[in-house]
Amino acid sequence: MTNNFHSVRFPGESEEYRSARNDLLQAEVELRKRIENVSALRRKLPPGGEVPQDYAFEEGALDLADRDTVRQVRMSELFKSAKDSLILYNFMYGPSMQQPCPMCTSMLDGLHGNVLHASQRVNFAIVGKSPVQRIRDFARQRGWVNFRILSSSNNTYNRDYHGETGDGDQMPALNAFVRRDGKIFHFYNTELFFVPSEKGQNARHVDLLWPLWNLFDLTPEGRGPDWYPKLSYGP
Repeated sequence: MTNNFHSVRFPGESEEYRSARNDLLQAEVELRKRIENVSALRRKLPPGGEVPQDYAFEEGALDLADRDTVRQVRMSELFKSAKDSLILYNFMYGPSMQQPCPMCTSMLDGLHGNVLHASQRVNFAIVGKSPVQRIRDFARQRGWVNFRILSSSNNTYNRDYHGETGDGDQMPALNAFVRRDGKIFHFYNTELFFVPSEKGQNARHVDLLWPLWNLFDLTPEGRGPDWYPKLSYGP
């Protein structure tokens, strides 16, 4: 006998539908618990290794009135006084790439609106290997006015934290850092990317940050095997 979790019913639903939906609801309840358990384990991680250097990035303003200004900013300067966590996303846009990664772009499109909210609690920026002017110009095209735009073209951050291969290919890494007693430590990397995935799946290492795929998962068609985001959908 399938549990009746609640009394809400929808127009025209059959007993067969309700029974199957309750089985799914049980699985969703278990998934919710499992997600929280994993989050609790993540929060309990001790600090990782201390960063090997206070990386110097180039930062470009998105304000059109300040189009050409580029300044150097150290990793330590990315931490605001009352916020001891820093999240950096490696945006796959290397100097030899003709255009940015559409997948990274799609993920950041979805994340952009939430950055204003997230910045009340944590520090956040995107890091690309291209010159900062190139990344900034693309960010302006997308309307990414809420992101801090950083270039790692003159440092080894990408290589050190697995946003780049030994051959210079760009990788979609997200890293979290924590400040403790004036020192900066690595805390978390989306290492699921490096774990072999199930057949027919991608790494799904940033799934929880990327509403697009979760939206598709709510439909009978699901994610589908062949569709991927594009940079534009014009005629």
